[in-house]
Formats: sequence, C-alpha cells, structure tokens
Amino acid sequence: MELQSENIIKDLVSVPIGPLGVIAMAGMEEIGKEVNEWLNIWRDSQHIDFFEEEYYTVPGADRDTFLVKADCPRFGTGEAKGMLRESVRGLDLYILIDVTAYNVRYKMYGLEVPMSPDDHFSDLKRIIAAVGGKAKRVNVIMPFLYESRQHRRTSRESLDCALALQELKSMDITNLITFDAHDPRVQNAIPVSGFENVMPTYQMIKALLREVHDLNINRDNMVVVSPDEGAVERNIYYSSVLALDMGMFYKRRDYTRVVNGRNPIIAHEYLGPDVAGKDVIVADDILSSGESILDLARELKNRGAKRIFPIVSFAFFTNGLDAYQEAYEQGLITKVFASNMNHLNPKLKEMPWFAEANMAKYIAYFIATLNHDRSLEPLLNPHDRIKKRLAEYHQKQKEMGIRFA
Repeated sequence: MELQSENIIKDLVSVPIGPLGVIAMAGMEEIGKEVNEWLNIWRDSQHIDFFEEEYYTVPGADRDTFLVKADCPRFGTGEAKGMLRESVRGLDLYILIDVTAYNVRYKMYGLEVPMSPDDHFSDLKRIIAAVGGKAKRVNVIMPFLYESRQHRRTSRESLDCALALQELKSMDITNLITFDAHDPRVQNAIPVSGFENVMPTYQMIKALLREVHDLNINRDNMVVVSPDEGAVERNIYYSSVLALDMGMFYKRRDYTRVVNGRNPIIAHEYLGPDVAGKDVIVADDILSSGESILDLARELKNRGAKRIFPIVSFAFFTNGLDAYQEAYEQGLITKVFASNMNHLNPKLKEMPWFAEANMAKYIAYFIATLNHDRSLEPLLNPHDRIKKRLAEYHQKQKEMGIRFA
C-alpha cells in the first residue's frame, strides 16, 4: 500500500473528536479490515493530514487496532441480540454495514437462512442499542442505503427508507454516510441530521483508466449515455469532467402491470448525439438483475456504438452472471465496472468483462476526516483529482506509443 496521501485535506489545524473505533458488521469484514489497515498505516507513520501530534494526546488513541469486536448471536428461533465484546466508552465510533450481504447466513429452526436487508438493518439497531450512549459519537457508514428504492410514495404504500432514517435519528446517530443514493432527496426525512450522499465517481473513472488503456477521450470518439431520466445528474457529472457529450434513454413502462416488483419496460427511447463508432459510458447507481442495461446495450449497438462500458456503484446480479457472459461473448458489452461496497458474487473476479473499484481507502479518508471534524468538501468534489488522473493517463498513453489519428 502507498503511504502518501493525495493531498486532499488542506486544513491541518484540528483536534480529533475522540479515539477512533470501527465496527465492521457481518458482511463488511473484508472492507473493514482494509479500512483498518489504512488507518494503522497513517497512524504508524504519523500521517500529517490525519494523525498529527494532537491525536496522541487523546486517551485511548494508542489501541493496537481500530476495529471493535461486536456481533449479533442468534437463538434457535432466529431472534438475535447485539453484543459488544469490548468497551466503546469515549470512542468516536464508525459502524460499517452492507445491508445487501446475502452471503451471511444463520440457523433458524435448524435451517440455514441467508440474511435479508431487514435482518442486517435490525442488527445495526441492535449494535447501536448495545453501545447504549457510551460512545462519544456513533456514525453509520451504509454504502447501499437501506430501502433506498422505496424512497417515495406513488400510491397506498409504505415509505420504508424515510422510516429507517427516522429510526436511526431517534437512536442518536450523529452522521449517516451513504454512497450514490437512489434518490438523495430522501434525506428530507431527517433535515437536521448529518446525512452525506457520496458519489464514487473518481474511483470509477480511476478503475476505467486502469483497465482500458486505449480510450480516445474526446467528443468525436466517446459519449456518456444516461440509462434513464433518474440517472441524468450522475451522467452529467461524468460528461462534464470528461468533456464529453451526453445522451439519455427514456424508459416507457407498462404501469398497468407489476412483474418481479416493478413495472415492465415496453421500450427504450433515445435522445442525444449520434453514438455510431463511439465508445459509450453508461453510469447508474444499481445493477440489479441487469436486464435493463443489456437492453440498453442492444439499443446502442443497433445505433452503431463501438464499445460499451456500464459503470455502476452497486452490482447485485440477482439473476446470475450467465446473461452478461453471453452478452460479452456477443460483443454487447466490453467491461462492467462496480464498487466493492456490497457483497459481490465471487465468480465475478474470474470474469474478463468485470472490474472492481476498491473503495476502502476512500472510506478510511472519510472516517479520519470526520474524526478530526474537518470539512468533507475536498472529498465530495473530486474534480481536480479526476483532471490529474486524466493527465497521467494521456501521458501514459504517449509512453506506451498509443496514438490516435
């Protein structure tokens, strides 16, 4: 691991809130371990941005690890309780949770049951309850926001995400950090609470540039396409920082039917510049079954698109990987990019059409920055870092002898 920061923190005059503590909930152990490694590297090297002399004057700052042992053992009926295996008194506590980690299982009536998002969220509340107000602060880092796709009411239905946010507020958490929320306006449910919606744009572009060496990044050879009207804002950002034109698809749905919990798509209507002969970036927050992205890829190929790069914050592949393997073999998609902030199918690492953007260091930056009560603005706006990365990419292309007409 590299020891130098990217100089994204300017204000070095601050005192930490308290000694750091990190709880990695079930399903987040791997990324929690990496976050802990980064924090330890920075502390052991007395990293000037995060662990200057003031940190070592805080009682409890000399712990061997930032990870706090906690779990939620279950009874035979499936009921559970939250347990802390060590003291958290006085800690500035950060709880990492992946509510989509279906790989975590427990025994109920002798049956092995995969944990649902509801189970994970309940366990989060159990751990917060076990803390019992003894920590100096409790902060939750929930990359995929629980029930974020049920963020608004269109008929007589529940508002699950808003209710969940209000539950966490009632338990006195100080900050909730989530990534690429389906609709960040859901934070209106807790308007006076700490809520940060973080876009992983820099890490995604970094992964794209790392994996694909022959991108000709200009308006004549690349275009950004939004898969629907809901994803327009994030695709506008991609098109702006990459200086590319943008198009969008409009999904016509049949609102008289519900199939697999959603209204089926009748057709994709395209608005925007010509994509013929161009590489296409398609950015979205979630790849669930992935059917809509494959439909969109077919539409783009029919319009003469060259290579298609779907970029998603969370890749679930709820219907498996076979359809994407087939699409890759047919030339519909070139490579899918996704973060490691949710549980990924282990087989994805073997797929030539998939690349992972590791978010552990970025999350560690957030934790260290909040611990010192500094502004998150440099982390939330990565424009300058993206431009720097693009300049390095173009220089590397020259060194590799890659030339464009």
